[in-house]
Amino acid sequence: MTATSGHDAGPAHDSRDLPGGLPDGPLGLPWPRTAVRRADGSVAVGGVGLPELAAAQGTPLYVVDERDMRERAAALRDAMTTAFAEHGAEVELFYAGKAFLCRAVARWMSQEGLGIDTASLGELTTALSAGVDAARVGLHGNNKSDEELELALTAGDTGIGRVVLDSLVEVDRVADVAAGLGVRARVMLRVTTGVHAGGHEYISTGHEDQKFGLSVHPARPGEDSPALTALLAILARPELDLLGLHSHIGSQILDPAGFDAAAREVLRVRAELAERTGVLVPEVDLGGGFGVAYLPGEVELDPERIAKETAAAVVEAAAETGTAVPRVSFEPGRSIAGPAGLTLYTVGTVKPVRLPEGSELAERLYVSIDGGMGDNIRPALYGAAYHAELVGRTSGAPPVRARVVGKHCESGDIVVHDVDLPADVHAGDLLAVAVTGAYGRSMASTYNLLPRPGVVAVRDGEVTPLVRRESVADLLALDLG
Repeated sequence: MTATSGHDAGPAHDSRDLPGGLPDGPLGLPWPRTAVRRADGSVAVGGVGLPELAAAQGTPLYVVDERDMRERAAALRDAMTTAFAEHGAEVELFYAGKAFLCRAVARWMSQEGLGIDTASLGELTTALSAGVDAARVGLHGNNKSDEELELALTAGDTGIGRVVLDSLVEVDRVADVAAGLGVRARVMLRVTTGVHAGGHEYISTGHEDQKFGLSVHPARPGEDSPALTALLAILARPELDLLGLHSHIGSQILDPAGFDAAAREVLRVRAELAERTGVLVPEVDLGGGFGVAYLPGEVELDPERIAKETAAAVVEAAAETGTAVPRVSFEPGRSIAGPAGLTLYTVGTVKPVRLPEGSELAERLYVSIDGGMGDNIRPALYGAAYHAELVGRTSGAPPVRARVVGKHCESGDIVVHDVDLPADVHAGDLLAVAVTGAYGRSMASTYNLLPRPGVVAVRDGEVTPLVRRESVADLLALDLG
């Protein structure tokens, strides 16, 4: 098991090797940018030693590198702004709260110049309670409640910046709520383009046969598409102010080509609406889903590359349709939060398991931790791959193929399917799983009545609690007996 240095990160260290071949210095991808291996073999992030952090805060524990998260947001913001400005176009980023949202993160993103994209009453309330300008908040959802809509339309001075309509029936629902409140709702329409991308079918959201949005393609020749029908309905309701079109093609996208194809479809419908009504909507939202490196050796999606290629695609699509280049927005979440976070665990039972004859391996080491699928459901849900390392010490033992498993009552409770760990891994060792800043805490559950871990931020040697660790007492407080 060797930690590799992929980029400049963290304080300077000398280059001597530690016992077991682990270099003393920056860990590189897929770890947070400030992660370093110290001389004793332990790891520090944000200037805070992970063993000391685990001793003070307990495990499991979500750890967020605040500097890394802010820098990723700023880098993407700057790359997009520069790329679109070269074409005389404006661009805006909305941090996708579903990746991980708490009030501190909402404030960080707002301070870095990003709006906040929400998809529930909880996310919307969190963003607003953090002091984010309501005009820079959006609300998605295929089944919005009246409570969500009422808050969205009354927040701040004039309501939130955008409500993304997801169906034809929602056009009248939102218009009726707005009429009852005596306000005008700023809306976008989510469309499906038939372009889909991402790491798993469940997170590919641009294809036709799924719950989100309205197709830009007619069901039969000569008919209006469902998207155009809804756009005409929006324009017919004076309570609605149509800002533009919204598209989302998936998640964990590592090739910008999908955004090129989606942009052309969305701008085609935009031009079709303008031809029919004379209304050229000012904005197009191309969603998010920018991919990250989960394993050593993988490559992140470069912010400048996706910015330049997407900007060029939008400009070309506008030229093809003979329309002005629209204002463009994006909603990155995973690419900002994911790599900036890790999860700390304490090892418990370690058990070698002999595999059936004919298997690739004769034996696999099962390493049980004090968390599991309750704090990271993605491996069980999607088959997502993660990387783990010992972060409390070094080892001269040879590597063995291991599987990191949780303590839930499921044989599918696997956090890392395959990873090489030192053969002497034992109970009490401190283990970290990388790239859990997105969808770790936000998808966590209390399955088997295991309380959810807390979240702390580290920066410049300081530790800031963000979300309190749950306790069994918290769970019992919900139980009415």
